[in-house]
Amino acid sequence: MVKRTFNASVDSLAEAQAFLEKELENLDCPFPFILKFSLAFEEVFVNVAHYAYPNKEGEVIVQMDYQNGMVIVSLIDQGIPFNPLEKKDPDTSLALEEREIGGLGILMVKKSMDEVHYEYKDNSNIFTMKKKI
Repeated sequence: MVKRTFNASVDSLAEAQAFLEKELENLDCPFPFILKFSLAFEEVFVNVAHYAYPNKEGEVIVQMDYQNGMVIVSLIDQGIPFNPLEKKDPDTSLALEEREIGGLGILMVKKSMDEVHYEYKDNSNIFTMKKKI
């Protein structure tokens, strides 16, 4: 398992994605896999950066593991407790002007990963994404 801590800021996104992508390359993941995982990671990281710490600066820990052909990435923060998986998926059959704002990013994460989980434990939000190589 590898892990690294970043400022929970959009300014840290490129550095965090570079870390993720390097680790995926070290696992010999194919390029399309890396792109898909990186896009899902970006969505979750940006959500943490925008919403976890509204009145202060904070950190996000990126933890990565590989088990039984499955890449497992968790983003851990000690911001406001929030489970994005509880929100109802947007109705993508509606016309754009009829849809409520929000939710498309998390829907994309759910559809692009094999598993996604959220838990609040020890004063921390833990959002985990799993995808088989």
